Amino acid sequence: MTTWMVALMVTSVGWAVRVDSHSWWQLPVFLAATAPVLVWRRHLGTALGAMVGAMAVHVLAFGHIVRCGAGLPVAFAVAFLVGCANDRRRGVPLLVAAGVFTTLVLVRDTAAGLALLPVGLLVQAALWAVGQVARSRSVLADELRARTRELQVLRDERTTLEVADDRARVSLELESLLDERLARLELAASSQDAGAAVFTRIEEDSRRTLEDMRRVVGVLRGGEVALAPAPSVAHVEGLLARRGSARLSVDGDPRTLPPSLELSAYRIVEHLLSVLDDDPDCAVALGFTDDALEIRVAGRVPRGADVRGAVARARERARLHAGSLEAKVGRGQARVVATLPTAVTTAIG
Repeated sequence: MTTWMVALMVTSVGWAVRVDSHSWWQLPVFLAATAPVLVWRRHLGTALGAMVGAMAVHVLAFGHIVRCGAGLPVAFAVAFLVGCANDRRRGVPLLVAAGVFTTLVLVRDTAAGLALLPVGLLVQAALWAVGQVARSRSVLADELRARTRELQVLRDERTTLEVADDRARVSLELESLLDERLARLELAASSQDAGAAVFTRIEEDSRRTLEDMRRVVGVLRGGEVALAPAPSVAHVEGLLARRGSARLSVDGDPRTLPPSLELSAYRIVEHLLSVLDDDPDCAVALGFTDDALEIRVAGRVPRGADVRGAVARARERARLHAGSLEAKVGRGQARVVATLPTAVTTAIG
């Protein structure tokens, strides 16, 4: 129908147009000659060969008709795609095949004819050159992206080496710090004047050493874990404040206890609170006596809470300091009393 329309337009302006065939088979055969360009990314050479063969069949089967209107744009597009997809050595044969396709389009074309063939071939050559420029730009961009990735890898490796160097330096700092503090502790312990002031100084130096070790170890871990000072009895109030409704009461004369004992006291309260409801009935009491710290925790137990496991963990903490723990659970209520002797010191790793 396209051929008939072109023929009618040309005839209306007084031109004589030769049309050898009016068969409807022109359309599917022409589509077979042009549609393979749509799959050019898979194999452009195969697609171009199919296009040349189908166009040759079209020319032999239907003779003189108008083909340039749709055939030439496809031929120009193929020339550009050949330039984009192949280097110069492999692209020249495909460009020749594209020229053959253009020749077949014009050889029996009623509207243009072979007179337009030199212009068509020149346009194809120009479009192929443009495709070559586009391909070179694309290859250059790919190379730049690859080099950028390589530079990123090198930068990451350099950063890793710098971090490793910093960690080695901090390790040496930690070693010298420990040597210095241990020497001071040894000197204080071997002093003839073994009074309370000496032991107080030993305890203070030990606390500072432990805090410095935590700080340095945090640096060695790459800052992944923020190491805060170890929890103590003084942090129990903050633990209850985060829960909201629990109450805290303190009896006796609060004082500083050995760090390991304070940590265990905090953990005992933490284990027990984990299985109690957060309501006003939940209460924690700390009792300071001359030779012990008494911890009393009471509250309502929700259904399904692992009370036995929490009590077992708290009891193990008490046993580390030769202490005891008694628990009474019934009717949805729990009452626990833990006693930690303060005269016994136990080192906890």
